[in-house]
Amino acid sequence: MPARWSSPETLEAKIAQLMMVRIGSNLPPAITADSDAERIGRLLDECPVGGLILFNGVWPSTRDALAKLQSHSAIPLLIGSDIERGCGQQMRGLGVLPHAMAFGEAMNRNDVVDENLAQEFGRLTALAARHAGIHIAFAPVTDTNTNPTNPIIATRAFANSPERVAELVAAFIEGCESHGVAATAKHFPGHGDTMQDSHDSLPEVPRDRASIAATELPPFLAAIQAGCSVIMTAHVAYPALDPSGVPATLSHAILTGLLRDELGFDGVVTSDSLLMSGVRGRFDTEGELCAAALSAGIDLLLDVEDPVAATKYLVQAVRNGSLDEGVIDRALARILALKERLIEAEPATPTIEQVEAEVASLGRRTALAAIESRGDASQPNLDPSQPLCVVLAKPFRTPLDPPEQPIAPRLREHFASVDYFELDPHSSEEQLQQAQQAAQDAPQLLLLMIVKPAAWHHFGLLARQQQLFEQLATHPRVVLASLGVPTALDAFPATRCRLCTYSDVAVSQQALADFVAGATG
Repeated sequence: MPARWSSPETLEAKIAQLMMVRIGSNLPPAITADSDAERIGRLLDECPVGGLILFNGVWPSTRDALAKLQSHSAIPLLIGSDIERGCGQQMRGLGVLPHAMAFGEAMNRNDVVDENLAQEFGRLTALAARHAGIHIAFAPVTDTNTNPTNPIIATRAFANSPERVAELVAAFIEGCESHGVAATAKHFPGHGDTMQDSHDSLPEVPRDRASIAATELPPFLAAIQAGCSVIMTAHVAYPALDPSGVPATLSHAILTGLLRDELGFDGVVTSDSLLMSGVRGRFDTEGELCAAALSAGIDLLLDVEDPVAATKYLVQAVRNGSLDEGVIDRALARILALKERLIEAEPATPTIEQVEAEVASLGRRTALAAIESRGDASQPNLDPSQPLCVVLAKPFRTPLDPPEQPIAPRLREHFASVDYFELDPHSSEEQLQQAQQAAQDAPQLLLLMIVKPAAWHHFGLLARQQQLFEQLATHPRVVLASLGVPTALDAFPATRCRLCTYSDVAVSQQALADFVAGATG
C-alpha cells in the first residue's frame, strides 16, 4: 500500500474496512449527503469503515463534503453509488441518462444510432463519477429480464435476451473501467426472472441448473471477461444451485463454488444492501447477517446500518472460532487492492463541463431513438396548433419528485395550450374527476403512464388510475405512452396510437414531448 496510508492493524480495524455505510438517503425522510456528512465524520472516529454508498447528493457541494471526509479517514474511503442512469441519478445538478433498456432499444434501431452507445454510457458515467469523487459505479444491471412481470429489474436491464445483455454489459464495463471507475455487475447470479422484489421479500428462481446457466450466467461471464472489478450478489434463492434455499448473498455454493471456482472471478464480491428484506429477516442481529455473508464469500458488506455493533459481533465471532479470520484477511486484501488502484488513479482529464455536454448529447440521441411505436403510432395524430389535454398517472411519489414532471413544460413549448393533470396515490376523487372531464372534453388527449421499477415502491398503475385510463383510452384523438415498461401498453390493445420510451428520466420525457409534437429535427 502507498506509504501515506496507515494499515489496519487491529482485528476491529480490519473488519471495519469490509463495511460500506450509506451517506444520505432518498427514502422518507429524505436527507442529503451534505447534511449527513457530520454524522459520518463522527462515525469514522468510532469505526473506521472502508467506504460509503452515496445517496441524494448535490453537485458540487457533495463532492467537497466527500473530499473533507476523505481527509478525515486514515485509510481512504471507497465511495460507491447506484448510478445506473449516470452520475446525476445520485448527485443532482449532473446529467441523468435513460434507463439501460432504453439504450438496448435505441441500439436496435440500426438506421438511427451507432453501436457505441453502451460503451459511451459507461465512459461518461465514469468520467462524471471521477469528478464527483465516486470510485465504484454500482452498475451495470447484468440481469436478463426474462420475466415481464418483474417488479424491480424491468427497464433497469439492457434487454430480454442473455446474448444481447452480455454484449451491452461488456461494452459498458469496458467504457467505465478504462476511465478509472470500477463497474459492478449485478445481481449475481441473476434477478431477471423473479416476480418479487428482494427489497421486501425473498424471491426464488425455481428453474433447473441448465436453464440458469443458459440464461442468467452468460452476461456475468461476459462481465468478468470484460474486466469487471466488482460483482454484486442477489438476495434471491436458487434451489437448483443451492438446495438449502438461502439467497445467493448467503450461499457458499453460489459465491465460492460457482462464482469464484467455476467462473473464475477474482475481484471484489459485494452484497446487495443488507437493509433489504431478502436477507435481513433471517437473523436476529445485523452482526449475524454479516458473519453469514462473509462466510459465504462476500468481501464488501454493503449498506450496514450499525457498523459499530456489527464490528463488535464479528470480532467476537473470530475470537470464539465461529468465523475464520482468514476469511477477513482475504476480503481485506481484495478491498485494499481495489482502493490502491482506484484512489491512486490519475485525475479525470476532460472538464466536468465537457463531460456534461457529452452526457446531454448522448441522453438526447438515446432517448429519441428508444421511442417505440405500436399500432398506428409512427406519426401521432396531435396538432400543436390545437389545445392538448395531458393526464399523467404514477403509482407513487418520492420526496425528491418535482412539482410536475419534466414533460409538462416541454409540451407547453410546442402546443398552443396544455391542460395538464398529474395523478398519484394522494390525488383525491375530485382531482380524478376533474382530469376525466377535461380529457373527455379536449380536442386531443395525451395519456402518460409512469410504470417503472423502484425499490420499496408499487409497480404498475393503481386500480383507480388503471380504470380511468381504460375509460379515457377510447378518446377519438388519443396518444397513449408508457414512460417505462412496454407491458403497460398491453391492457390497451384497441388504442390506435401507443408509444413506449423505456424510461421516465427527464431527457426521455422531453424526447417524447418533441416526438408527439413532430419536433425531433
